[in-house]
Amino acid sequence: MAARTKARKRAVDVLYEADLRASDPLAVLRDRIADGNPPVPEHAVRLVEGVVAHAARIDELIEAHASGWSLDRLPDVDRAVLRMAVYELLWVDDVPDAVVIDEAVELAKSLSTDDSPAYVNGVLGGILRTEIPAP
Repeated sequence: MAARTKARKRAVDVLYEADLRASDPLAVLRDRIADGNPPVPEHAVRLVEGVVAHAARIDELIEAHASGWSLDRLPDVDRAVLRMAVYELLWVDDVPDAVVIDEAVELAKSLSTDDSPAYVNGVLGGILRTEIPAP
C-alpha cells in the first residue's frame, strides 16, 4: 500500500473516531501521535488538521451535494471519508483530483457499505464540478 494511501486511511480512522466519541479530531490526532503505534504519517496529520481548519465549508459542501441526505444521516465512515476527500480535493494542490476521488472510493469500498463507493463518488464528483473550474 502506498504511503499516501496509508496516510488517508489513518486520517479517516482519526476523523471517524473523533466523530463517534464527539471529540475534537485534533485531540484524537495528538493521542494517536503520542501512542505512536502505528505511527501517524505526516500526510495524515496534514489531512486531519486541514479538515478541522475548513470544517464548516467542508460540511456545507457535503450537505449541498448529498442528494437528500443530511450530514447526520450519512454512515459515520462515509462522513469521515468525504470530509477527508473534500479537504484534499479543494485545498491540497499536489494531488490530482482523480487520485483523490479514486482513493476515497477505495476507502469507502473497504470500510463501509456496498452502496458507499458509488455515493462517495457521486458527492465528490458534484463538488468537483461546482467548486473547481475546468482548465
